[in-house]
Amino acid sequence: MKGLRILRRSVQLLSARRRPCYLQYQRALSIRLRPIDARLASSPAIQEDSTETSFHDEEVAVPPADLTSLPSPPPAAALKSAKLSALHARLALPPRLPLQTLARTLVDPSADPSDDFNNASLASLGNDLLGYYASEAIICRYPRLPLTVIFAAMFAYTGPKTLASITREWGVEVAAEPGGEVDPGLLQLKRLKPGEQPVKGGGSGRPNEKYGWRRGMSSRIVYDDHFGDVKTSLDIQERPELGAAPKEEVPGATVEAACTGFVRSVMAAVYLHAGRPAAKAFFQQHFLSRQLDMSALFDFKEPTRDLSRLCAKEGFESPIARRLSETGRNSRHPVFVVGVFSGVDKLGEAAGGSLDEARTRAAVAALKGWYLYSPLDVKVPSDTEGPDAVKDWKPVMIDGGEVVV
Repeated sequence: MKGLRILRRSVQLLSARRRPCYLQYQRALSIRLRPIDARLASSPAIQEDSTETSFHDEEVAVPPADLTSLPSPPPAAALKSAKLSALHARLALPPRLPLQTLARTLVDPSADPSDDFNNASLASLGNDLLGYYASEAIICRYPRLPLTVIFAAMFAYTGPKTLASITREWGVEVAAEPGGEVDPGLLQLKRLKPGEQPVKGGGSGRPNEKYGWRRGMSSRIVYDDHFGDVKTSLDIQERPELGAAPKEEVPGATVEAACTGFVRSVMAAVYLHAGRPAAKAFFQQHFLSRQLDMSALFDFKEPTRDLSRLCAKEGFESPIARRLSETGRNSRHPVFVVGVFSGVDKLGEAAGGSLDEARTRAAVAALKGWYLYSPLDVKVPSDTEGPDAVKDWKPVMIDGGEVVV
């Protein structure tokens, strides 16, 4: 039954719709072309009696005057776009994902305010999918990471700058100006005017915001976005002005924001048309396959104090720094090797130009060794979904939390 619901949602994305600007032209052709809805339907038209003259295979060409009045290309134009077909093949998208839906992912809400033709709803779903798959992969693989590092890793995998870079790697070009005559294979958006600022949120959503209280780490999890930042890129529910404002009054968008919405929309399109296994495989191929150095995301202010608090919290002996070796003490470039020990166990080791530098680096190495712990057999909660779900599921490790100094 779950598969049937996915099919029904995918058909809704390609339901027959018409734009008001060329309804009059369709009425003029209704006498000669009775089955005109077939060019926008997702399923093949029912064959009629062979004695009647059929125009199902004839494509209705919209006059150029009507195309220029459209805010975005009509869905029928996606079948003739070489750029769109090349993008579909280049990304190895599932065959069940039609070109009409892929063309819709390239239409930013700033270019077309109609919710039936832009990618706002798809981008909202894709943002949740990317956040879900990225967070479970990071937390299950590194269960001891501090929240600040988790937010930084989420931004590195699915942040706006990363998604904009992915758009360029996919070979997607940006149209100079949106319109019905533009190739559907181009990313369409209404660019910001000189001096215009992008649309931002009206607040953080915190009930105590008017009192000026500080943003704690716990509130960042509840009220902020996937990256721990105040929500500034609003979804379709928080942008009612896009659906009601005329085309000239629709606020513009940056190229980075349009690229972010496009990648999120593609993720949602794969999920709706091909299901959860295909969406997860798409995420692993295009996002999780990127190499990220987690150790470079740490920024300790006082590592020796943090290490002492960590040992006290876990019941270890107090850390002690010991000099292991040295060379060139009286030269211009001495090197000292210092190790940090807790009893007889060595927690970390590092080299530096002075004893204090080597001790600090050794404390940092000990902290990274603790926080970057990773289990051998990592399984995420999404592995239990779908027909290929794992049978021997084991709960992942849950750490007691980071050290609060």
